Amino acid sequence: MATQIKLPEVAAGATHAVISSWQVAVGDQVVVGQQIAEIETDKAVVELLAETAGTILELIGKPGDEMEVGSTIAMVGEAGESAAAPEEVTPAAEAPVPPAASPVASPVASPVSEPVATPSVTAADTSAAIPAETVQASGRQRVSPIARKLAKDAGVDVSQITGTGPSGRVVRRDVEASVANGTTAAEPVAAPVAASPVVAPQAPAPVSTSASKELASQEYSSTYSTVPHTSMRKAIARRLTESKSTVPHFYLNADCKVDELLALRKKINESSQVKISVNDMVVRAVAAAFEDVPEANVVWGPDAMIKYESVDISIAVSTDGGLLTPVIRGVEKRSLSNIARTITDLAERSRAGKLRQEELNGGSFAVTNLGMYGTSSFSAILNPPQSGILAVGAAGPKAVVVDGEITVATIMSVTLSADHRAVDGALAAQWLAAFKARIENPLTMLI
Repeated sequence: MATQIKLPEVAAGATHAVISSWQVAVGDQVVVGQQIAEIETDKAVVELLAETAGTILELIGKPGDEMEVGSTIAMVGEAGESAAAPEEVTPAAEAPVPPAASPVASPVASPVSEPVATPSVTAADTSAAIPAETVQASGRQRVSPIARKLAKDAGVDVSQITGTGPSGRVVRRDVEASVANGTTAAEPVAAPVAASPVVAPQAPAPVSTSASKELASQEYSSTYSTVPHTSMRKAIARRLTESKSTVPHFYLNADCKVDELLALRKKINESSQVKISVNDMVVRAVAAAFEDVPEANVVWGPDAMIKYESVDISIAVSTDGGLLTPVIRGVEKRSLSNIARTITDLAERSRAGKLRQEELNGGSFAVTNLGMYGTSSFSAILNPPQSGILAVGAAGPKAVVVDGEITVATIMSVTLSADHRAVDGALAAQWLAAFKARIENPLTMLI
């Protein structure tokens, strides 16, 4: 008997997800654990693995379709077997569309965009493109993260592509078709109504010279345009608001002398095939500090403190859509070259939207580095449920006092943000001192 493959809850609390692409076709043999599809969430593209071996009998969802969690998206069975009609189908586009005048805001971030006024859609026309006029009337254009990334890489103006996904959403196939044809799929859509210039109130005229009177007589205005929130941006806003309003943050600062670290890095890179960055060494020092102060490797739980046996660290990665924090697990057991390769891989796949959901979950601590932008120091917001995050600034020459004499040293300022429910001030101070000692004596990280 044929077995249904249902869309899993790929992100916590998600009600819908988008099928980005199929990795199999009807008639293909699959084994348990084989990747059969890519599912797009609000943060990443997640690999969907087969849980049943057999032959692909039917693929119900098409690339670009927005599906409801738990709905059937494919059928697997014996070769030649007829696919039983699934009881529950299908793309979310077949669900009734709420009136545009009263959209309902969901508290859970998911790939579902805000409802817009669209014609009713039936099973017979779900694959048809929504007219450009409909998208224009909504005041914005819907574009999946993957489609936006492909369009940017190909130099295609995504605003001139007619979407064939649910509610006129521009999906991967639309961009690929536009690139293949060497042209965009539609005429440019007119600017949203919300982008109309808004005239600011005229400032009161200053009472003085004739020049002031002349300036006062001129009319000045400010114009603006609206940029609709993506699902990813909404998820970031929700999580950071929750963190800042419900987690008691406190902050500790330290200035680290990194002359020896920079000298050691230079020597390593002269002979290593894998180039080591300062950030790679910071991550290794964070893990070493947790080895020195294991009591700090905890997170707050509703009923008990959760103590981690390994050091799993999130790395903040900036992408076009927002900030992602993939996790490196077991950092204390990794070499510097392994850490460097892993961070590079995670960063590349973050920007390409190719992270797996499990790579975004877990961890007790995070590292965020703005030093490459010249930022000297800053404070970061915790990434729940993690209990700490280290904000790393740029290293630069500063005057310091050594043995009573003023000298110049390369100083890197760091700020530790901690959850006071899980980590007390004294414990956080011990951890930060351990980190500083490791950074300033970098050979200890290699022993």
